[in-house]
Amino acid sequence: MGLHETLAQQEYVARQNRRRRLVAVCRILLLVLLLALWELGARLGLINDFIFSSPSRTALCFISMARDGSIFLHTGVTLLETLVSFFLVIAAGLAGALLLWSSRTLSDILEPYLVMLNSLPKSALAPILIVWLGNNVKTIIVAAVSVAVFGAVMTLHNGFSGMDPEQIKLIYSLGGKRRDVLFKVLLPGSVPLIISNMKVNIGLCLVGVIIGEFLAARLGLGYLIIYGSQVFHCERLLI
Repeated sequence: MGLHETLAQQEYVARQNRRRRLVAVCRILLLVLLLALWELGARLGLINDFIFSSPSRTALCFISMARDGSIFLHTGVTLLETLVSFFLVIAAGLAGALLLWSSRTLSDILEPYLVMLNSLPKSALAPILIVWLGNNVKTIIVAAVSVAVFGAVMTLHNGFSGMDPEQIKLIYSLGGKRRDVLFKVLLPGSVPLIISNMKVNIGLCLVGVIIGEFLAARLGLGYLIIYGSQVFHCERLLI
């Protein structure tokens, strides 16, 4: 019986490995097919290569920008701004969620405002931020933070509010305080939620940085996209 189970397990693992390899190969082939069709369409004139460019022209543009170092400069600036805004969002999100968790009254008061702020189109706020803060890096970071922070506060607060009440009762029954609930139950039990929220926020911060760079930057990938669209240098848009 044990040998039969072992063989069955090995067969199952082998099937899963074959499936993963098949999926990986199909993904690569699909990407190659799409690039080949794009290149073929541009060369045969089926699409306008001035507007849509082509993989070969995009690759040549990337090589040219890599040689003069400009692509690394723009990427580095955007990456730095994204990381700064990401850490600010994490700190502000945790602090705001914990503040709302500590006061039910405050949570009830601020919840509709958080929903409203989270639903605002953040791209519409960028011109206002430029007027308030000027055309600088500070505006870009604030724009990126505004994209993610309100959703982060709401998500973390909802997770904190859904904590098992029996564990809280157990802490209090053993003579613990609210501080003990926070550090021994709430935060340790919310680690998966916090990590999941961080995964979402890093993408939102990048989006926010790009939005800010569209309007208030002279360096960065957002600036590169705007510049490329203005001079119809479409290869820069696709790198």
